[in-house]
Amino acid sequence: MSNPQESFIDLDGQPIRVWRKGSGPVIGYFAGWGGLPRWTPFLDELARHRTVVAPSLPGFPGGGRAHADLDSHLDWIVATRRIFVAAGLEGADLVGSSIGGGLAAEIAALWPAGPRRLVLIAPLGFYDENDPPADVFARRADEYPAFLCANPDAWRALVAAPEGHNDVDWEIEQSRAAEAGARLLWPIANTHLDRRAPMITQRTLLIWGEADRVMPRAYADKWARAIPGGAASRIIPDAGHLAELDQPANVARAVLDFTS
Repeated sequence: MSNPQESFIDLDGQPIRVWRKGSGPVIGYFAGWGGLPRWTPFLDELARHRTVVAPSLPGFPGGGRAHADLDSHLDWIVATRRIFVAAGLEGADLVGSSIGGGLAAEIAALWPAGPRRLVLIAPLGFYDENDPPADVFARRADEYPAFLCANPDAWRALVAAPEGHNDVDWEIEQSRAAEAGARLLWPIANTHLDRRAPMITQRTLLIWGEADRVMPRAYADKWARAIPGGAASRIIPDAGHLAELDQPANVARAVLDFTS
């Protein structure tokens, strides 16, 4: 994989990294659990056909320490909206996974003229007490590979320190990402997004890994019922919660087919 072009935008004095690669119509990407510590095969698959713009989220890799000032869910939504606009994503298709999927859905619901079309990969934010999502915060770090991905090596490849990188700094960055996730979703990842999903007017595709251990597959149906007019859905075999890590080519094809 060749490296993407890197730039930075300012969020209240904190640098937010924006990666860009490819050509053609722009498609944005908000990463899932763990953020985007490195460019991934999934993004390379998209970049074969589209211009991929992937801004970091506050506190996640490339997102500085901006999460420390986000004290409410509304703060997170507003900050994400500002990043979305500054990265030049207004009017573009938008893909969001897991944590990033929940925030992408918030942007679509509250600013209907923002994204053109919406792809949500197992988004967080819905909560059914009779069929609750798994508690990510109850897992140890060494449980994450098999918990978040059907292929544990896909997670390990995402979070492995690059050759020559300072291991201590890398561990601090990973800990900061965990802190950012907790500030956004602690303790049960229930942001009452089901109350705002009916405001989504964009054509929407839901993608779910068949082996998702975090969000039960029934949540794909809950999302489809919540969005007016329903939503298309794809179940990806041999994939877990972060389906785009497990099956980059298959997920990218589903995204490109939907947004073409």
